Amino acid sequence: MVYALLELPAGVALFKVDGEKRRLKAMLQFKSTADALATTTQVVNGELSKPVRRFLKKNLVEKEITEELAVADSKLAKAIKETLAIPCIHGDDTLATFRALRANLEALLQEVSAEQLNQTALGLAHNLNRYKLKFSPDKVDMMVVQAVALLEDLDKEINKYAMRAREWYGWHFPELAKIVNDNLLYAKIVLATKTRFNVRDTDFSDFLDEELEQKVKDAAMVSMGTEIAEEDIENICRLCSEVVAATKYRETLSAYLSSRMQTIAPNLTTMVGEQIGARLIQKAGSLLSLAKYPSSTVQILGAEKALFRALKQRQATPKYGILYNAQVVAKAAAPNKGTMSRVLAAKTSLSARIDSFGEGDNAPALEYRSKVEARLRQFEEGVTYGQSGNARGGGARLQQKRPQPGDGDNYNSNNNYNTGGGGGAPYKRARLNDGGFQQRR
Repeated sequence: MVYALLELPAGVALFKVDGEKRRLKAMLQFKSTADALATTTQVVNGELSKPVRRFLKKNLVEKEITEELAVADSKLAKAIKETLAIPCIHGDDTLATFRALRANLEALLQEVSAEQLNQTALGLAHNLNRYKLKFSPDKVDMMVVQAVALLEDLDKEINKYAMRAREWYGWHFPELAKIVNDNLLYAKIVLATKTRFNVRDTDFSDFLDEELEQKVKDAAMVSMGTEIAEEDIENICRLCSEVVAATKYRETLSAYLSSRMQTIAPNLTTMVGEQIGARLIQKAGSLLSLAKYPSSTVQILGAEKALFRALKQRQATPKYGILYNAQVVAKAAAPNKGTMSRVLAAKTSLSARIDSFGEGDNAPALEYRSKVEARLRQFEEGVTYGQSGNARGGGARLQQKRPQPGDGDNYNSNNNYNTGGGGGAPYKRARLNDGGFQQRR
């Protein structure tokens, strides 16, 4: 005969097991969800909580029961044995006992119904997982992944719509595209003027400076464009309205992305900026995955196609990926971009790990960034580090002293060199044939 301690969502039950006979001895029911979460968390961690300790002391120790107690978890069994000196068993010997108890749980527990147990189990599982994961809405990096993906899509759509508007309106006013390079300003001018004949009477002071405004008006007076119908102008204006609206939304989305990155990954943002940091998280899948990457992977993240193509063709592998657009790498000279990318990747990897596994401000990233910028200044000033022995040698080889006449056994009249004294056999240099094998002359 043994006693079995079974952890349930509604409480902790103590059963008396004698062969095929199983009977509920006592049960500790949880008073609230918080009480259930606290007790279950300690049980999962192998710790003996105060309510469970008082429960076992009341039903086993004070009644001087000497039978063994079957416990499913080995850590919990060890804690009970050390705290209350109750003999405990666990492992393979108790599997059949607990399997039988769970199979007949509804019949053994008269106070709690099966439906109530299921509802309690669902609520406790949600609370326990939320506690274990330490869920925080401010740390959801998936929002950043979706935002940066949408930002890239918006850039493509804005460029596509703007180019279409330039080509379409260019038939009517072709000189405007050469004067105004900004897509947003171009769309605003089209919306304000409709046709080029209205340019002289239109005020552009809200979004154009005086010099550029005068150039637009002068070009409209001598434009070589064709006339255009009213229906065509309406459709062009609708397209330009889409460009303006998408550009404004892009600015709002960019501000949102910057705010989220400062909250989720302040150190990563300090190192490489909001958009590059968000693109790194997007490529890795999550901030946790990025933190697990080595710095060599972070360095070429975004250049996967070039990497596999180089490996397949046995060419030089790429030195940078997304980090090529970072400010520190962009400032470096062409020969030093690879080195600066490697230095930046090392500090970026450390920053991502701090953001993922730690808490705090961006103080570590500020220190890392100062070191990276100091390395960049050294390159700009021409400061070089010491080279290894092979590099200092410049590929020079050790020259063997050529034997001269009068050196004795090391020289003979046939210009052959002996390997040593005593008149040994002359040394002959090995020659490679066409097949790459050595042969003797």
